[in-house]
Amino acid sequence: MQKKAFELSRVSGQPVSDAELLGDLRRVATSLGKTTVGQKEYRRIGRYDDSTTTRRFGSWNRALKAAGLSVSNVVDLGDEEMFENILALWQHYGRQPRRRELALPPSRISQSPYLRRFRSWTAALEGFVAHANAKDYGNAPMNGVSSAPEDARRTSRDPSLRLRFQVLQRDRFACRSCGASPAAKAGIELHVDHVTPWSKGGETILENLQTLCSKCNLGKGAHGHGAG
Repeated sequence: MQKKAFELSRVSGQPVSDAELLGDLRRVATSLGKTTVGQKEYRRIGRYDDSTTTRRFGSWNRALKAAGLSVSNVVDLGDEEMFENILALWQHYGRQPRRRELALPPSRISQSPYLRRFRSWTAALEGFVAHANAKDYGNAPMNGVSSAPEDARRTSRDPSLRLRFQVLQRDRFACRSCGASPAAKAGIELHVDHVTPWSKGGETILENLQTLCSKCNLGKGAHGHGAG
């Protein structure tokens, strides 16, 4: 007769740990095939009382963030944060993202905040494009590409949302080295990289930025050209 495997049972009244609460949130999200979990959904298939999670982390959204999940019911998100999420999706797919993709990684924001703010996904995309295509003076040096030392730089190292979108658009969301694009092959990761590395005096302007896939960007570093 085969012996039954040992099982650990929770002692009645023993407090649940933070790790267990967060782990169950992730389990429910995986079972739903989503990046977020609503409290009503959790009450239906979660192992613990949702009020315990809310009380332990201060709010349901804080618990979701602690679990590495996206939040769905946020009223104080700024336009820049919402537009950054759209750009992350556009960059991930190599094309205009679809509303249903807000429920999938790498999206960190569900569709609800967009619908509250913009009334429709189309209007949210229109707002993003208008914002991304507006003139951006934050990264532009006065006299083109500069080779000045770091303390004399006229641009910051990290390109703004507008500049990243302009680079990706110009390069048609494809690697300038090998031509790989996430629109043609899933799993391709695109980076916006300096042509003349920042460490060697390159400025963060459109003419000195390029789109590279992660493989070519890592290869560039391996061949001694320096990080962008």
